[in-house]
Amino acid sequence: MSSQQIPETNLPVEQDAAHGAVEAAADPFADPGLPAHRPRIQDIDERAARRSERAVAFMFTLSMLATIGFIASYVIFPVDKIVYIWPLGHVSALNFSLGMTLGLALFLIGTGAVHWARTLMSDVEVADDRHAIEAEPEVKAKVMADFAAGAKESAIGRRKLIRNTMFGALALVPLSGVVLLRDLGPLPEKKLRSTLWAKGKQLVNMNTMEPLRPEDIVVGSLTFAMPEGLEEDAHDFQTQIAKAALMIIRIEPDNIKDKREREWAHEGIVAFSKICTHVGCPISLYEQQTHHVLCPCHQSTFDLSDGARVIFGPAGHALPQLRIGVNSEGNLEALGDFEEPVGPAFWERG
Repeated sequence: MSSQQIPETNLPVEQDAAHGAVEAAADPFADPGLPAHRPRIQDIDERAARRSERAVAFMFTLSMLATIGFIASYVIFPVDKIVYIWPLGHVSALNFSLGMTLGLALFLIGTGAVHWARTLMSDVEVADDRHAIEAEPEVKAKVMADFAAGAKESAIGRRKLIRNTMFGALALVPLSGVVLLRDLGPLPEKKLRSTLWAKGKQLVNMNTMEPLRPEDIVVGSLTFAMPEGLEEDAHDFQTQIAKAALMIIRIEPDNIKDKREREWAHEGIVAFSKICTHVGCPISLYEQQTHHVLCPCHQSTFDLSDGARVIFGPAGHALPQLRIGVNSEGNLEALGDFEEPVGPAFWERG
């Protein structure tokens, strides 16, 4: 015989291939067949399966440690700490540690799940017929049966080490988001409720860096001030000035409508927070005829002659006022801190 014979068809190889092609063309839905299943080493050697189980559990355990590292980094590293990391250069220690630990935690969960599926879960391919879209009782029963079979094949009940470490990793990862909720408010500290202003702190002109005197402020002018002792090159300057920046305006005393504003002013000189109570933008647009000040970000408008109350825009409450007076040297000084938190409202604000 010059060509190989196929026992089932008793046809040469070339003729059998052509015969199969004709049959496939005649029936496009014919079952093409599946290759014979080849068992993995884990399917026949329990010691290999145990090694895979330990490898998966090791990845889930490392994920738990990485999540704990994320939470620890959020507590340990200050926001302004800069470190040198080759080849990245100078980076924020907090941002780098948060990104590395959270990324590692999620990566290890995914890697562990993939290794589990490829080495321990059943890899037998099963062909199933298409069915109608609507879920009939028989289909529901089959889905539940398939689910139960899948759960059994995954060995999640028998591989307790994998199951327990996976649950631990999945339970800890959401804590990464929980600790981030700290930034929604002042907890666990009350940083948003106080500023550098205190009794006796002189008002310093932010342009000249000199103490302000009453005669420096003319009616209709707008001057920006900060507390004495705050240096522009200080490492926390931006954090402190974001809460302590002041607008100094002089209004004719008879034009001040609010009683408390009049009592907290000095000869018509009033001091209000420069930080908008909407989203914290710096306010800088003043209209002297109306005594209105406008936030350039979202057009919140405040009436500085009436307690800086909101008359237009999305801001939720008036600008906090700083009580001021004059010291023995004739310079303007604060008589205390703001009585209300500066800037946007937060959820636990009283």
